[in-house]
Amino acid sequence: MRFTIFQDSHKGGRKVNQDRLAYSYGKDVLLMVIADGMGGHARGEIAAEITVNTITARFQQEARAPLKRPLEFLNASFNAAHRAIIAFADQHEMLESPRTTCVGCIVQEGRAYWAHSGDSRLYVLRGGSLGATTLDHSRVRQLIDAGLITELQAETHPDRNKIYNCLGGVLPPEVTLSEEWPLQVGDTILMSTDGFWAHVPIPFLANKLTKANIVDLLPGLMEDAERKAGADADNLSVVAMTWEKQDEIADIPTQTVTSTVPMEGFRTSMGGEATTSDIITEADIERAISEIQSAIKKVSK
Repeated sequence: MRFTIFQDSHKGGRKVNQDRLAYSYGKDVLLMVIADGMGGHARGEIAAEITVNTITARFQQEARAPLKRPLEFLNASFNAAHRAIIAFADQHEMLESPRTTCVGCIVQEGRAYWAHSGDSRLYVLRGGSLGATTLDHSRVRQLIDAGLITELQAETHPDRNKIYNCLGGVLPPEVTLSEEWPLQVGDTILMSTDGFWAHVPIPFLANKLTKANIVDLLPGLMEDAERKAGADADNLSVVAMTWEKQDEIADIPTQTVTSTVPMEGFRTSMGGEATTSDIITEADIERAISEIQSAIKKVSK
């Protein structure tokens, strides 16, 4: 497979970056995932980290060849991450389980498949236009669908940050699955948390992508989004992939484009702040990491 990929995360004006993100790819299949820990609940960064680690670990276990049922894989992985969060909360006798949104995408055999829970978004941008997108599991999305408010009114609605679906909640997550999306050369799949998409209009972004590649364009747009949000800017994270021509070597910087990797190997990049000392205590970083990985292993199969 040949594709250009970009990944970055900013803390914004917050004390902690509760976003986590990653991409991982083998010879024939790519995973991209973003989780946005919910700040209104205890320790959202724990839920986000468990989610990204769980989904990435399952991917590396199962994607030695193209996945037979990529949408089933995404659904099962989201639910495994949810169970891992609950297991961690139970193990530590937390009064409230950490919670996170999530959006994930599988690319293989020239097709894309995605899933989401919450309001982290995925866009497919093609030829300067929006080809497909996720629809938030949010209060304002329900109002839009009911015809009670417009998309423009939703941008300033007092309930714009209220979501009704996530991983780590009291109920199992609702996982919305896409249709199969055949990719065309030049298609860009962009996934982001609300700290980014709330400040970057999609028509503007789609137009910009007709003139610049994601590696050159997105760093500046992330800075713009952070600046527009001001001193209280939310965490903002982006993973984006542009599908390249597959049968010829394109004139693209080799460090941003994948090529064949060892048959049994994966290349993985994790983003957002690493598991930090404030997850448990200053003295227990290694134990916290070990416990998270233990919870993942118990529920990942």
